[in-house]
Amino acid sequence: MILEIDPHSEEPIYLQLRKQIIIGIARGELKPNEQLPTVRQFADELGVNTMTVSKGYQQLREEGYLITDRRKGTFVAPLPVSPKATSEENLTLLLAELYLSEPNEKAVQEKVHRILTSFRKDDA
Repeated sequence: MILEIDPHSEEPIYLQLRKQIIIGIARGELKPNEQLPTVRQFADELGVNTMTVSKGYQQLREEGYLITDRRKGTFVAPLPVSPKATSEENLTLLLAELYLSEPNEKAVQEKVHRILTSFRKDDA
């Protein structure tokens, strides 16, 4: 999986990292129990501070997407991931933003369907 970090984005790098790892898991680019690079390796690859990667990993662990064993490293958590308490609220906000930019319900449904079908194609 190749991560694309935009250092000029207003979005913090640790959040960019978080989003891309979650999308990578959903698309099957990162498999359950797959080992991720160490914080130091990832930071070197991306050209960012180790604390930035550490913060992204920490958030992903708290959300249940990653598991860390101090001796073995960091791994993708087994699926399904337990959803955050606010996941429905987040989805509502995302759909509201999408609807406000595209008030045609059919177009919104098509976009949502296209995105959903891009995830975990091997499960179909």
